Amino acid sequence: MRARSRKPGVPSGRFRPITFRTAGLICEGNKVVNALMSGVGTLAKVPSGRIGKWVVLGLWIVALAVLAPMAGSLSSVQDNQMASWLPSDAESTKAMEITERFYSSNELPAIIVYEKTSGLTQADLATIAGHVQRFAEVDRVDRDVLGPLPSQESPAPQAAQVFVPINAGEDGWQKLPDLVAELRTIADVGDSGMSVHVAGPAGNGADTAKAFEGIDGTLLYAALIVVIVMLLITYRSPVLWLLPVISAGAALFAAQGVIYLLAKYAGLTVNGQSAGILTVLVFGAGTDYALLLVARYREELRRHQDRHEAMAFALHRAGPAIWASAATVILGMICLIFAALNSTAGLGPVAAIGVGVGVLAMVTLLPALLVICGRWLFWPVRPAFGTVDHTETGVWAKIGAGIARRPRVVWLVTALVLGAFALNTLTLKSDGISTAGSFTGDVPDSVVGSQVLARHFPAGTEQPIQVVAKADKATEVRAALSAVSGIAPGSVAEPQIKDGWALVQGTMTAAPDGPEGAATVDRVREAVHRVPDAEAMAGGMAAILHDTNEANTRDRNLIIPIVLLVVFLILAGLLRALVAPLVLMATVVLSFFAALGISAFFFNQVFGFEGADASFPLFVFVFLVSLGIDYNIFLMTRVHEEAKQWGTRRGALIGLSATGGVITSAGLVLAGTFAVLATLPLVAFAEIGFAVAVGVIIDTIIVRGVLVTALTLDIGRWMWWPHRLSGKRDVEPEEITADGSSAVLSTEK
Repeated sequence: MRARSRKPGVPSGRFRPITFRTAGLICEGNKVVNALMSGVGTLAKVPSGRIGKWVVLGLWIVALAVLAPMAGSLSSVQDNQMASWLPSDAESTKAMEITERFYSSNELPAIIVYEKTSGLTQADLATIAGHVQRFAEVDRVDRDVLGPLPSQESPAPQAAQVFVPINAGEDGWQKLPDLVAELRTIADVGDSGMSVHVAGPAGNGADTAKAFEGIDGTLLYAALIVVIVMLLITYRSPVLWLLPVISAGAALFAAQGVIYLLAKYAGLTVNGQSAGILTVLVFGAGTDYALLLVARYREELRRHQDRHEAMAFALHRAGPAIWASAATVILGMICLIFAALNSTAGLGPVAAIGVGVGVLAMVTLLPALLVICGRWLFWPVRPAFGTVDHTETGVWAKIGAGIARRPRVVWLVTALVLGAFALNTLTLKSDGISTAGSFTGDVPDSVVGSQVLARHFPAGTEQPIQVVAKADKATEVRAALSAVSGIAPGSVAEPQIKDGWALVQGTMTAAPDGPEGAATVDRVREAVHRVPDAEAMAGGMAAILHDTNEANTRDRNLIIPIVLLVVFLILAGLLRALVAPLVLMATVVLSFFAALGISAFFFNQVFGFEGADASFPLFVFVFLVSLGIDYNIFLMTRVHEEAKQWGTRRGALIGLSATGGVITSAGLVLAGTFAVLATLPLVAFAEIGFAVAVGVIIDTIIVRGVLVTALTLDIGRWMWWPHRLSGKRDVEPEEITADGSSAVLSTEK
């Protein structure tokens, strides 16, 4: 290795600050560069080639011409029916299959509730009765409308309810807002002194559907703004940001087109939740990969006169880290297929396809566009051949110098701080959210209606518990249900008989979406299961919510270990070591719990959320571990590369200096894109977006930049055990010194 001149004021001896490979060193090392170029893979050669770049661009244009029109039709193949969200083997799901004999599973009752605190008069009740006749004439009301059913206050009822069974059909999610709006128009009470609200499953479904209206456009534009702003700040170029954005947009349209085809012809389940997360994930993860590639390309442009060679070399060096990062996310998402909950299992393939198409765009389309356009894209700071890379004296180089002085103290203190945040996870309430607590901002009409119903009727009036059983056991099952604590006295209806089955319905005294409602479901099941040969099963909304929460718990306990194993295997294969993957996994898990703890504080003390959905911990874990490990992969693959030449501890400082800026930018972009989920008026989305954003920032700045670097400096070459790199001589921690201007240190070779 060529000797380097000593800086003034730095003591001579074994240790001297180094710079990155200078222009002179690069020029004299052309043989080495040529040897490395000969090993560049086909994928790196094609988009960076003089002809290949045009071939790649042409293929993407053709692909988008075919897939982009289909992307616009993705909402038409979404399946937002209740059955597509439920655990397939749950008792409530099996009960729903039986209740379809009595009425369609697409039927959603709307409960029209009228209230007059001074008491309803006979004229008021007559007005409501007139509404009932008109409700029966509404399109998709296929069964009898029930009501008005007055409350039991004395001397005059203060409320009355009307049950309107709406058969929403296969396109119910899209039609519900219009159908409920028609009911509200009919239920106009003028200046009679009454108030009227549409509650029940239909009212809730309509308000939720309105919250999802324009979700694709809202998330797309919000994510686009975040990405553009962050890229402008990162690149400080008025034009360079366009290419990553164009590539991410192309990836999104292509992914949506592929998912449309699979949903239409291969049975892939897509719903509003997975479609929304797809947009955020493709833009966030795709931009991350773009930032890493562009940073390495900029670095190589300083070492190569020919931009085609620079891109080929950049793909050869950065490609393994990008592909490993994408594979981590893809396999992490695919692990969701083991979920019992259909909505969770369906998200896995959708997200995996999105990330897969995204990374393909970033290693083919983006390189081709960059090479086609040339160096002028980087204006006003063009990376001219032979110029010096100044990252060695940047912020992260100085941070590395500080960590190098006392790495063990740094990682111990950092771990203790993150551990303190993680302890607050104990305050996280993730046992589900009630309907009333599901919305941010203004309280929707259906929630107000539910509150009115709760004031005047048993809490479970909106969503009765439904028990199906063999017809010859109907009387015994009805008696068993009536005797259950938590079932309103006299509320159990006469059994309905059809095709050898009986349907028995009763009203719970507790709200179906609360813990007491879940306890009542357990008591009902215990009671009706004791009826011999009845084959009784309890369903209805309370049972569905209960089974969904149970499935979320089961999914969390099953999938989290699977994801950890998959990520560990990827890291072990990439780094060809065992110690480093274990260390990295431990840091990411600590980061996950710290993010949950911080999120719990904000949910409880700042935002005033009622709680978190039962699926919240699993989703946040999969996203944070899969995406958060990306930054460790970006860092440690560079450290591994540099350690081969400089040793592990010096390689750690070089890797941090070289990747610190781009990884920080990538993390902020990803955090910003997930934060746009908060633009939706739904608590569940806002919570996932907030927690993932917080976790990504922790991973990017604290875990990757401080904790992992300090651990690598402390553990040294043993990070790579049992790889032969663990036997390479390394400097001891106490031998590392810095003059404050550079964190990249070298020993005499």
